[in-house]
Amino acid sequence: MSEAGSEMGLVVVGVAGRMGQALIRAVAAMPGARVAGAIERAGSAHIGKDAGELAGIGHIGVAIGDDPLPAFAKADGVLDFTTPAASVEFAGYAAQARIVHVVGTTGCTAGDDARIAAAARHATIVKSGNMSLGVNLLAVLAEQAARALGPDDFDIEILEMHHRHKVDAPSGTALLLGEAAAVGRGIALSGNDVRVRDGHTGVRRAGSIGFATLRGGSVVGEHSVMLAGTGERITLTHQAEDRAIFARGAVKAALWARDRKPGLYSMRDVLGLA
Repeated sequence: MSEAGSEMGLVVVGVAGRMGQALIRAVAAMPGARVAGAIERAGSAHIGKDAGELAGIGHIGVAIGDDPLPAFAKADGVLDFTTPAASVEFAGYAAQARIVHVVGTTGCTAGDDARIAAAARHATIVKSGNMSLGVNLLAVLAEQAARALGPDDFDIEILEMHHRHKVDAPSGTALLLGEAAAVGRGIALSGNDVRVRDGHTGVRRAGSIGFATLRGGSVVGEHSVMLAGTGERITLTHQAEDRAIFARGAVKAALWARDRKPGLYSMRDVLGLA
C-alpha cells in the first residue's frame, strides 16, 4: 500500500472496456491518485499491454494482468464498473486486502448487494448506481419534490435512455432516482414500481412510480423525473454527455474513502448530501 500522504494507488478492473479506459484516464489526470494496477479477464487479448497506451494516454508503466489478488495487495483501492458477479468477487478480495472498493456496477440482485454489504465489514466500499455529481443532486431534488407533492395530486414517472449496448433495464441510475422518490413518499419502491405497460392496463394506480426505458445509438445517459399533476407538470432532467463524469466521480469517491472506516457508503456520503 502507499504511505499516508502519498498518492493513492488505484487498481482499475475491466480495464479494456469503455469505462475501464475512462477510469485509467481519470486516475492519471487526478491529483493525489495514480494507476497501481490494471486487470482484465483471463484470456483477454489485452493481457501484457500497457494500460495507458490502451487508454490513449501513452505509456504509464502499468501492464494489464489477469490476477487481481497481487494487484489488490499492493494498492489502496479498486475502481470497478464490471458485472455483478465480478463485483461481488472483487468486494471479497478488497475485504481481504482491507482497501477501498468503489463499485459503479449496475444490475446487482438483492443477493449480490447483500454479499457486497457483507464485504464492507472489512473493506471501505462506495457503491452507487451513478457516480456523477449532477445525478446525485438530481436524486436529492427528486426526493424533496416527491415529499412536497403528494400522491393524491402528482404522479411520478422516470424516463431513461442509454446506448444500444447497455444490458440492464431500468438503468441503475433510474432505480436510484426511483428509490429517492420512494423515500420522499415514505414508501418502499418494491411493490410500488411499474416497470412495464402493455395491453389493457387499466387506470394508473395512485402512488405508483413508473419507469420507461429507451435504448439506442450512442447515448451516454439521459434521465428525467417527471411529476405530473392535473394541469401542470414538473420535469427534472440530467443529461450525461461524456462518461468521463462517472470516471472522475469514482476517483473522487476513492480519494474520499481512503481515510474512512470500513463500511458501505454512497455518493451522497461522498458529496455531503446524505
